[in-house]
Amino acid sequence: MLNVALTGNVASGKTAVALLFRDWGATIIDADAIVRRLQRPGTAIFQAIVDRFGPPALGPDGSLDRPALRARILADPSEKRALEAIVHPAVEAERQRLVRRAASRRDGILVNDIPLLFESMDPARFDAIVLVDAPEPVRMARLIQRGLPAGDAARLIAAQLPAEAKRPRAHFVIDNDGSRDLLRDRAWQVWRKLISRARGLA
Repeated sequence: MLNVALTGNVASGKTAVALLFRDWGATIIDADAIVRRLQRPGTAIFQAIVDRFGPPALGPDGSLDRPALRARILADPSEKRALEAIVHPAVEAERQRLVRRAASRRDGILVNDIPLLFESMDPARFDAIVLVDAPEPVRMARLIQRGLPAGDAARLIAAQLPAEAKRPRAHFVIDNDGSRDLLRDRAWQVWRKLISRARGLA
């Protein structure tokens, strides 16, 4: 099994590439989806977050108020570290469980969708790293189009390691600075190379 890490800064288009890879036959493990599942009301992670951040972390429906939490961790690095200390170990444990399941099924290509790969993990743990990148002004515009205030969008971008530091460490870079068709073509070229690598492991 070829164990691939797919990463990219916020609003780079990483999710779009993950969906393409899934359509072409990859098994996808989505770190963000794991986070959402582990943070549902009633889970141990949910309770740990509420215990640490208090009632302001909750929305009117009793679930986590993600915009409020995002604002807090963007404003205070110590709050960010506190949240990561609660969430990251549990997410990694669940991801490893899913990796073992994929290996037991003998899946050909496993793609781990990990937004903060370079910030929070050792990239050497993976057989290949695919980075999706887009110019900062493009990503800024996408975040604003999603309804994020410009100030929050700028802070969110600034909180991540710049793509310029990530590109040399990736095996493959997919630039998402054009149309959807262009992104698909570029992703397809990388997918063909991943298939070749996977066959080499067989």
